[in-house]
Amino acid sequence: MAGRISDEDIALVRERSPIADIVGEHIQLRNAGGGNLKGLCPFHEEKSPSFNVTPTRGYWYCFGCAEGGDVITFVRRLEHLSFGEAVERLANRAGVQLRYEQGGYVPGREQGERIRLIEAHKAAAEFYVSKLSAPDAAIGRRFLSERGFERVDAERFGVGYAPAEWEALSRHLMARGFTTAELIKGGLAKEGRRGPIDRFRGRLVWPIRDITGDVIGFGARKLNDAEDGPKYLNTPESPLYKKSEVLYGVDLAKREISKRSQAVIVEGYTDVMACHLSGVPTAVATCGTAFGEEHIKVLRRLLLDQSGSHGEVVFTFDGDAAGQKAALRAFADEQKFVTQTFVAVQADGLDPCDLRVRHGEAAVRDLIAGREPLFAFAIRSVISRYDVSTNEGRLSALDAAAPIVAGIKDRSLRQLYAVDLDRWLGFNNERFVLDRITEVSSAAAQPRAQRPAGPRKVADLTDPSVRTEAEVLRLAVQRPALLGPGFEALGAEAFTLAEHAALYRLIVDSGGTATAGQGGREWVDLLLGGAEDSLRGVVTRFAVEELRADLASEERYASAMLAALELVSVARAIEQLKSRMQRTNPVDEQQEYNRLFGELVALEQQRRVLKDRAAGS
Repeated sequence: MAGRISDEDIALVRERSPIADIVGEHIQLRNAGGGNLKGLCPFHEEKSPSFNVTPTRGYWYCFGCAEGGDVITFVRRLEHLSFGEAVERLANRAGVQLRYEQGGYVPGREQGERIRLIEAHKAAAEFYVSKLSAPDAAIGRRFLSERGFERVDAERFGVGYAPAEWEALSRHLMARGFTTAELIKGGLAKEGRRGPIDRFRGRLVWPIRDITGDVIGFGARKLNDAEDGPKYLNTPESPLYKKSEVLYGVDLAKREISKRSQAVIVEGYTDVMACHLSGVPTAVATCGTAFGEEHIKVLRRLLLDQSGSHGEVVFTFDGDAAGQKAALRAFADEQKFVTQTFVAVQADGLDPCDLRVRHGEAAVRDLIAGREPLFAFAIRSVISRYDVSTNEGRLSALDAAAPIVAGIKDRSLRQLYAVDLDRWLGFNNERFVLDRITEVSSAAAQPRAQRPAGPRKVADLTDPSVRTEAEVLRLAVQRPALLGPGFEALGAEAFTLAEHAALYRLIVDSGGTATAGQGGREWVDLLLGGAEDSLRGVVTRFAVEELRADLASEERYASAMLAALELVSVARAIEQLKSRMQRTNPVDEQQEYNRLFGELVALEQQRRVLKDRAAGS
């Protein structure tokens, strides 16, 4: 981002983006009386409309999922964008020229530059597509055909052809009014002796789009192996293109990723195409770089990857040594996800594109369906390097795999994989293997144990909010099925006591209430098994304390308790907002005051809904 978008421009974007028009492009709205509109919520499944829009105030609110906000919030949620991206998207739609502040930037210059580079890339993509049907592109069409792609498939993904000429694209774009500096800065051309020369020549070209669908770069495949240069050539780093943040196909896959709570990571452009055409529309690929932390951030946003989520990320790798190495790199990042991670490897080493050609689209779907947990794959990959037919080989394999198992944060899962490791190595001595792994785990945990503990808030049992926290946690320990995924959505910050927050995190780390079933002894044992010594007594206490609920109305009571706990957090937010409004001059700071007032209206609406739900207790 070039800098902070000015508050005046943000307000102008809101003003020129009528919320009824923006929302109405995505859902059908009907008159609900009192100047309000109503429709089916796009963020959760429902049969009767609970999604309300108030055009006069510029706000929306869903009484079903208790989500709400302004037009920018709506676009952010719908398109999975950051705040700045949502503002820019609405600004382009409304024709607002954004200005950026901070850092000594010239107001408007960066946004104007971005728009020009986006337009240049759009024109370049259209140029490449038009050249795919030219006579000299026959080699490119043959490449696609041999990989099972038809013309309509190329059109769907925007595949084009870069002519084997020095300046074909540059001449075309300069004739459209783009400058040499813009072509070079955007990575479309390089500086030649007599002017700009095309970066991509004689190659098949895939447009790389950002999450909003704008073309920001290209990936190009060499068609003649005798020519110099790498097999794949990507756009260099530019104001638009940051390879560590880009996922090819994310613009096409984002809706399905959110809908299915699944993302499939493949290695190439043709693999993405093959997956989508085979009924795996959640496939994306990195662009000329290893899968890393910035890619994880993109996927977490799409997967709504948070405590209690049950999505999955599936990595596909070749079955060779390079593929196993890539899987182990992925393992290093695995625990940055809350979702489960898997590996899908075809036994004969075929990637999704070749698999589709040789065995059909069903085989691609079967590949993903047959995924294996990443932990298991990583451990197997390590022990496969050793001769486990000998005692020496088994011991060496154990020592090599122990750090992987020890690195699993979930204590119960770590113990289960230790048992698997014993079985895979053939020791038939679980205690020996567990002790070996515990040594590694203890060594890694020792620096953490040496850190002094933070201050601990003392419980005030007369505080109604503390009593509500405790009752919700008792339900989570004793009757987890009554709370379901609503418990995980609370977040640890909803609990004011340190021991309450610690118990909440333990429950979530142990799988959460949505997967705990009816609870009972096994669930409590699982919690005790994962608890630190200081927390075991808390777990036991909450397991035996009596619930205040009547057995005949437990479900309604649990819902009311969740709402009551949420109500405490919302009440705190309202008080903080009112305090800010008191310090804001409604005349001199009218814009800020109106913004705060809008937030207050939304919070008050949410409080009313929660009060009604809490009244069920």
